[in-house]
Amino acid sequence: MKIFINENSPRPIYEQIMLAVQNSIANRELASGDMLPSIRSLARELGISVITTKRAYEELEKQGLIYSEQGKGFFVSEVNQNRLMEGRLREYERRLRDMLGEARELGLSPEDVADMVRMFWDKGGDPK
Repeated sequence: MKIFINENSPRPIYEQIMLAVQNSIANRELASGDMLPSIRSLARELGISVITTKRAYEELEKQGLIYSEQGKGFFVSEVNQNRLMEGRLREYERRLRDMLGEARELGLSPEDVADMVRMFWDKGGDPK
């Protein structure tokens, strides 16, 4: 599992970690029972605070995606793929609503937004 942190992202770092783990589970890159890096080793690898990594793991644990075993570490839970996908879709819809609100504020029409979506889609998400 590779985690990339975008320091220019408006998304907090702990959320970026959570999203990376969620995606790795959803894409079956991580399977039930797989061990995650320790909080300290992940913090060191990413060059971030242990507190930030701990918060991400705590949130993932609250979501039921990972669990901890005292003295052993964190592991991927048995995950209901449908439930995980539903959560990801809800998050996607929330972000899309926010972006559409910004588009309205900018005075963009639905056609303008659709054209932008098609352009990015055709380029594989790369705006260049």
